[in-house]
Order: sequence, then structure tokens, then C-alpha cells
Amino acid sequence: MEKPYILHMITAAKNLSPFDVNMAIDAGWSHCIPYISVENDEVQALVQDAIFSRGPSGVKRTGIFFGGRDMHDAMEMMKICEKSMVPPFEVSAFADPSGAFTTAAGMLAAVEKALQDKFDTDLKGKNVAALGGTGPVGMAGAVIAAKAGANVTIFGRQKDKSQRIAGICNAEYGSDETDIKGESIDALDSIIADIDVILATASAGIEVMSREQVLKAGNLKVAADVNAVPPSGIAGLGVMDNAAPIDDSPSGAVGIGALAIGNVKYQTQNMLLKQMRETDKPIYLHFEHAFEVAREYVNKK
Repeated sequence: MEKPYILHMITAAKNLSPFDVNMAIDAGWSHCIPYISVENDEVQALVQDAIFSRGPSGVKRTGIFFGGRDMHDAMEMMKICEKSMVPPFEVSAFADPSGAFTTAAGMLAAVEKALQDKFDTDLKGKNVAALGGTGPVGMAGAVIAAKAGANVTIFGRQKDKSQRIAGICNAEYGSDETDIKGESIDALDSIIADIDVILATASAGIEVMSREQVLKAGNLKVAADVNAVPPSGIAGLGVMDNAAPIDDSPSGAVGIGALAIGNVKYQTQNMLLKQMRETDKPIYLHFEHAFEVAREYVNKK
């Protein structure tokens, strides 16, 4: 009898996301086992317990998923996981804290496609503002956009926190070409006329870009909002909008709503979970791989 597909789901949080469990089972994982409130120094032992117990053939039907609420925690756990492998006892792993990596990937893939379809351009050289960008979706989105050649600024309530988060993004996940900056949301009005792309990634139910700011955004091309809870994070943008014109935009900007982004996120996470299950060689997946898959998906639609 063939061994079942087992996904060990590790999180530093006190609960594992039911969303991620449902996604994993729907992607073909037979059993999803939660490990909660895990500390970094516990990861190696958990990983090696998982890989040594099934034999070289069984490890091909074993995977590890890192969730939680913190991008840095998930990526650190992923690094520990990869270093804990002992060939031929190796399994695939996937980090997606709070679904942030696949959400950010879906958002940026949709933004990139809208730029191409509506304005015949791409992210390179564009001024991108991540509003409420100090959380995991904003951080991952900022890095993805910066690596695609954009000039990215993370906006949060506190300038010092935004700058600290921007520094982490550059140092830990960026490259020599990335120069993500941090600013207070209070400074948005002073530079809004030069912004090409808005990424609204604040908490649910918070408007981070008003109608008055939309009217001032004379160079805006695309605005994307991951908030599905009223009010919209961006005034005039609907949750179902998929590159739809934003009312009163002086530049003819288009908007991408939370449910349009959510569809790409769902498909991306599903495909990555299937990749883990189907691969013959171990793979280690995070936001960059999610963006590759999301890009491919939106360009095939």
C-alpha cells in the first residue's frame, strides 16, 4: 500500500490557519498535522523527526509548511528547515505566513498585468507606495516590486517603524538593486502626485487612500487593495474590480480589488502545494516562487 501524503504544518502562532489546512487538503495532501507556538530552536528536531521516520521513498510523500503571522519568523524557520535535511532524507517546504506571500504575489502579478494591458509598461522604474506596508503582505509586496525594478516606499503610522521594516526588507530579502524606503503615512500627500502604483495592505476595514488623495494622484496608473472588509482601503475601488477604472481618477488609473487578488492568491497557493506533492526533488518555496507562479497564472487567463 502506498504511503499517504503528510504535510507537517509549523507555526510560531498559537493557532494554525484553517484556511491553509483546507488549501492543503484540497491540493491533495492526505493528512495535515499542526505544530503550534513553535520556537526557532525547535524546528530542526521537528524536521528531522519527520524525515527520518518514513525512509527515502516516504519522504517523497512528506512536506513541511510554515505559517504564522511574521514574515521574518517564517523565513528563518525555512532556512533552519533546509539546513536540517540529511540526503537522501529530504522533503519539500513552503513558507506562507498568514497567506501573505501568496497574497502579495497575486497582488503584484495582477498589478503588473494591468500596467502592461492598460498602459503598455511594467514595474521597472515605477514609484510604488505600500500603504500600511509594515505587515507581512506589505513587506513581501514591497520586496517583489523592488526586485522587479520599482522604487518602493513603505508607509506606516510611525516613520521609524516603517524605516526599520524597510531596512529589514533590503538587508534580508532584497538585493544590491533594491532600496526600499520607509515613511510615515502623514507624508503621503506630499509625494502622492509622483506615485505610479498604490498597494493598500493595511488591516481590514481601514481606508488608507481617500477620494481627495485619488484626485491628487495625477500620475497614478494602478491601485490594488487587499482589504475585503468595508470601507475599501482605497476610495472608489470595489472588491471585485479587476483593472476597472477608478472613479474620478485624473490619470485614468485602474483598480484591483481584494476578491480579484484573492482569486490569484488562491490559485497560486493551490499550485505551490501541488508542486510540493508532485516534485521528485525537494523544493523550498516562498514569496519569490509564489510571484513566478502568480505571474504565469494571470498571463494565461
